[in-house]
Amino acid sequence: MAIFWRLMVLLAKIETTYATDPTLTGAANAILAKNVSIKPMEGNDVSRDLVQPNFGNQPSIPADLHVVIEFDTELAGSGTAGTAPAWGPLLRGCGYAEVVSAGVSTVYSPISTAIESLYMKFWMGGTLHAIKGARGTGKITTDAQGIPMVHWTFTGLWTAPSEVAAASPTLTGFKKPLIVNKTNTPTFTVNAVPLVMRNFSLDLGNQVEPRMLVGSESVLITDHKEQIDFTCEAVPVSTLDIYGLANSQATVAVNLVHGLTAGNIITIAAPTAEFKRPTGYTQNQGIAEWPLSMLCLPNAGNDQVSITLT
Repeated sequence: MAIFWRLMVLLAKIETTYATDPTLTGAANAILAKNVSIKPMEGNDVSRDLVQPNFGNQPSIPADLHVVIEFDTELAGSGTAGTAPAWGPLLRGCGYAEVVSAGVSTVYSPISTAIESLYMKFWMGGTLHAIKGARGTGKITTDAQGIPMVHWTFTGLWTAPSEVAAASPTLTGFKKPLIVNKTNTPTFTVNAVPLVMRNFSLDLGNQVEPRMLVGSESVLITDHKEQIDFTCEAVPVSTLDIYGLANSQATVAVNLVHGLTAGNIITIAAPTAEFKRPTGYTQNQGIAEWPLSMLCLPNAGNDQVSITLT
């Protein structure tokens, strides 16, 4: 019987005990995703290298088994200030702490210890791929005249797929996003200088490591290396001297605000970002533009970037 490509369901929930099913439900844990791809049996094929009196392939044994799943979600708030967004568990599974101030805000910032993990379930038709102990990384993109998105990549421990009736997803927690434009994205500043921005991305830059040893198998996040990339209209060095800042290794603040109403305002802040060497100019519609990259540096520690929803 054919399996229809469109019949996909994705669930994700923070684990209480590592690599143990915390009982996911379609009503509480469904993810509104797009562009889903899965590598359901990553690892190595270990050849047995047996002596044989003839040419031919050697039998092999699968080892280091894990699963990699990638997908996109739209970037929007929960609709209520102080209520975490439905994609919040995904960011927590990328090594970010979630701090909710009821009625006020939800703030995400990186952590270096006690990083949470996800249990994920993905159905292709009636085939269930359960992914346990998953941790990952993400990349936020906000391109002018486009939908703000997050591209997620999660790695988890392998479980043999099985035929199980798919969960019925409830997706009302995911709100309609706002197009990135002058009205909906009122703030983009670098060193307090407003810039005309074409595109912007924040790459969480997590180093995700499957660690398969005797006595312990897990997926770890062993580093955060956040980087901002953006393209903006070039301005005189008297307005913003990107060359001098890169040469002196001075740190400056980067702020992007997207959204207009309470519950839907997202602020990405990197208070101590450092310019990488500028690579030159590009042009679009006859206007000179800069493609620029910045490293998000920690100050006191775990404060190199924050994502705040208000």
